[in-house]
Amino acid sequence: MIKSLRTGFTAAAVTATLVTLSPSAGASASAPVDRVTVDVATVNGSGCRPGSAAVAVSPDNSAFTVTYSEYLAQAGGGVPAVEGRKNCLLSLVVHVPQGYTYAIAKVDYRGFGSLQPGAIGTQKASYYFQGMSQTAYRTHRFDGALDDNWQATDTTGIEALAWSPCGEQRNFNINTELRAEVGTSDPSKTSFMALDSTDGSINSVYHFSWKQCPAR
Repeated sequence: MIKSLRTGFTAAAVTATLVTLSPSAGASASAPVDRVTVDVATVNGSGCRPGSAAVAVSPDNSAFTVTYSEYLAQAGGGVPAVEGRKNCLLSLVVHVPQGYTYAIAKVDYRGFGSLQPGAIGTQKASYYFQGMSQTAYRTHRFDGALDDNWQATDTTGIEALAWSPCGEQRNFNINTELRAEVGTSDPSKTSFMALDSTDGSINSVYHFSWKQCPAR
């Protein structure tokens, strides 16, 4: 497996627009003081075998990170065609303090790409709460030549945030995809796109937005 991620770059935000829901919540609130936990319920996909994705919540409850250890798509150079598309569906159990609800306001995706001139790399993501409709994919395309860290930025306006229903425990699902395509590049040379981090320094960051639920 190719392992050539680099560290020390300036991060940019990558976020995904979520479908509008109707939360029964009050005004926007600061992050709760009590501990927030995020556990992996299930993990499926060619880019994230069980045990290859780790989740951690920031100390201030403002975000959680997902770090992958083998998420890589590659094409060209005799690589089997099936390696050109990798996907990962994470189902997460997010435990929040009583009286709070959350949405994902911003998602930072970061990785490394090695694309020959004319090759194409693609990163896609969508999000949904258990039992609700999946959002449309947000797609980011990268054109070779590229031999560097890649990043992209989407933001979700406050009016478009999808909130977890108050008083209900619904898993938060993250559906991502990586593609590498030969395009017009030399097919004898390999290109790849990776969310794979060997040392945990490159990860995906999911930023919370918080609201207080109405008193019952």
